[in-house]
Amino acid sequence: PEEKTILVQYGIKKYENEDTVTEKLKTILSEKDIQRNIDTLIGTQRVRRIGPEILQNNESHTELPELPENLKDVIENL
Repeated sequence: PEEKTILVQYGIKKYENEDTVTEKLKTILSEKDIQRNIDTLIGTQRVRRIGPEILQNNESHTELPELPENLKDVIENL
């Protein structure tokens, strides 16, 4: 489960637009998983909403977790 959260966080870092993040991640996660992780990240203040569609990692509050080796390619190819 932690990997899914990390993928969503890095997806947000890369695209910021919620629809784009969802669209790109749908190739590897279910839409329900993506939404649940976004909600969790917002709830734990690791991600903040800065507009109707724009999400941003709250890096002043929490550093981004280390990206595991096995996920680097996944994020690069998003």
